[in-house]
Amino acid sequence: MTPRQAVVVAFASVAIGCSFKAPAAAPALRPIVMPDLSSVAESVREQARARESALTRTMGSAQATASDRAAAYGEFGKLLLAAEYGDAAETCFANAELLVPDDMRWPYYRGHAYRKTAQPAKAEAAFERALMRQPGNLAAMYWLGETRLDQGRTDAAASVFEQALAIDPRSTSILSGLGHVDLARNDFASAAARFEQALAIDPGATFIHYPLAMAYRGLGNLAKAEAELRQPRAPATSPVDPLMQDVARLLDSAMAYQSRGIDALRRNDAASAAGFFRRATELDPSSASLHHRLGTALFLSGDASGATREFEEALRLSPQLARAHYSLGVILASRRRSAAAIAHFTAAVRAEPDYLEARLALADVLRGLGRAREAMPHYEEVLHRHPDVADAELGYAMSLVILGRRDEARVRFLAGARQHPDRPEFSDALSHLSTGSDTR
Repeated sequence: MTPRQAVVVAFASVAIGCSFKAPAAAPALRPIVMPDLSSVAESVREQARARESALTRTMGSAQATASDRAAAYGEFGKLLLAAEYGDAAETCFANAELLVPDDMRWPYYRGHAYRKTAQPAKAEAAFERALMRQPGNLAAMYWLGETRLDQGRTDAAASVFEQALAIDPRSTSILSGLGHVDLARNDFASAAARFEQALAIDPGATFIHYPLAMAYRGLGNLAKAEAELRQPRAPATSPVDPLMQDVARLLDSAMAYQSRGIDALRRNDAASAAGFFRRATELDPSSASLHHRLGTALFLSGDASGATREFEEALRLSPQLARAHYSLGVILASRRRSAAAIAHFTAAVRAEPDYLEARLALADVLRGLGRAREAMPHYEEVLHRHPDVADAELGYAMSLVILGRRDEARVRFLAGARQHPDRPEFSDALSHLSTGSDTR
């Protein structure tokens, strides 16, 4: 039980369910012991009160059917699940399942509630019941596999993942699940192949990079492992899951809208992401990180002016926010406002010395202005921390050319061409160097 769930109070002065007298033939419903909602946003408390009232009305109506009552419990449970109150949510879904046993939604949601409260055996049984009611549901199969994997039951997990893959061979989530099974079995070659296949299908599946790095590390390929570890990361995602999408859309809170915005960005839907982040900033206008996220979404949507305003607001709220400095620097550099861009990139690096993108951007702007001597220490720092970053190697060699150290530059271009055969810029720079052309 989480700290939030440790404090339980009666909601509306009575535990929901205790006050309802069901007909004698009806199943025995469990009372809902509500957690303390004082720590959540007022908008979420209002939602909870509205759903509690709807449940009370439905349970008190002589005309309400079992389906009506199950739906009322289910809707309340979904809100509690979205708010991370797994115990109370599970009780709601248990009552809904008692009332309408054939509806797969209620055991499915119970499975997720059990996962939130760290009860994997009960979650597994719930997902199995959901699949009995709706065989072939990919999301339920995925979560059943994940729950079995959480318990160390690799063979059982592999079995359900293989069945799911037969239904959808291009599911990156299912391929990832099988890759995790292989990792648990120390079959690193098979794991790497699974993860590589998933990335080939969807290069935007950033949740693959970390486990792929673990597979490469297991194979002893440390260079590839380090390269994957530097890629963006994200939590693993399930196959398309309309039921849990309904839950994710419920809360009227800044955190909920932020999650929706992040999901939209993962789908490359920057316009929708901007809408979600804007609502998040309305609910929590003092959050610098939310303003930065909104600015990022606006920039990706093509609204550079709107993005600039949001980045500036983020810095007003949090003057040391490195990512806002970097983002604003990128826009200023694109507008050839080099001095201002340098100031922001410098601030970003000062706040986060290992901020690779900011340090590279700072070095590139300095080099572009002919200030190669100032740029070189930044390229050196990047290469010291990340020796295989091609852009830093290229920029350093170009700086040598600007400083007239052409022989040293030639050695660096040759080394870069060998180390990064996929980057033709090194060979091109060598050609320019031999003809006396400017490589900048």
